[in-house]
Amino acid sequence: MAKHRQESGHTPKPALRESLLNSFRPRSERGNSRVPARNKIAAAVVAAGAFAAVGQPLAANADKSDENQAVRPVAEQHAAAQQQLAAAVNGTPETEAAVRLLPQQSPEPAQDEAQKVAKGREIAQQRAQAAADQKAAKEAADAKAAAAKKAELAKEAEVPAKPAAAQPAKAGGGYVKPADGTFTSGFGSRWGSTHKGIDIANSIGTPIVSVSDGEVINAGPASGFGQWVRVQHNDGTITVYGHVNTIDVSVGEQVKAGDKIATIGNKGQSTGPHLHFEVIQSGSKINPLPWLQQHGISVK
Repeated sequence: MAKHRQESGHTPKPALRESLLNSFRPRSERGNSRVPARNKIAAAVVAAGAFAAVGQPLAANADKSDENQAVRPVAEQHAAAQQQLAAAVNGTPETEAAVRLLPQQSPEPAQDEAQKVAKGREIAQQRAQAAADQKAAKEAADAKAAAAKKAELAKEAEVPAKPAAAQPAKAGGGYVKPADGTFTSGFGSRWGSTHKGIDIANSIGTPIVSVSDGEVINAGPASGFGQWVRVQHNDGTITVYGHVNTIDVSVGEQVKAGDKIATIGNKGQSTGPHLHFEVIQSGSKINPLPWLQQHGISVK
């Protein structure tokens, strides 16, 4: 019997065709050949397609064969069914085979999906590892910075505190010595002129304090002194501090006895670092030594 093919169909293989035909034979007529299970499954699928393909011719002949079927032997009916199925599977000179074998689907899409899932997991693990490494690096940097800060604080604690600059001691009655140092020159004639104050020599930067409570009336440049500070006290007396290096008060500021107002310097017409100290009462400059002694201050 001739075999025919369609462009999109395939002629069944002999093993598959034999399996399909054998399924419709009586059990006693079936051969001993063993057909693979896969071909049996495919035969069942093919049979379903064949029945669909031959359904119309069978239905067309149903009315004509009803009476014959009622009287025909079972064996003849079975043989007729096999012939119809064979025609559907193999085709006839007038018609093509109605059965088509579907191509096997490739498992590649499933494999691609599995590869994508594996790749996604790998990327997630890499990101997690990178985040963990970054966190560990930050913690290490923070720990290092904390250790350095702790070491710095410990080093600072080991350095003894710098002693505060010595302040002149207060005497009774609220008066103090204007600066610590060595008495080098007194009030009176000196080098052909009148020296209208006393000099107390010491190193530059030695504190100068107000001898008593009062108000700052001058603080800045002064002719001959370079820089000076003048304080007017509560009884009207004015004290003068000349040749100062730095000034720590401003005009109008209220000061107490012992408050730092400047530092010893060597500015103006000076022969070395010292404090030039003057006392003015009722507009006249007086000898500071007796005035200081009256208030319990000794300068030597």
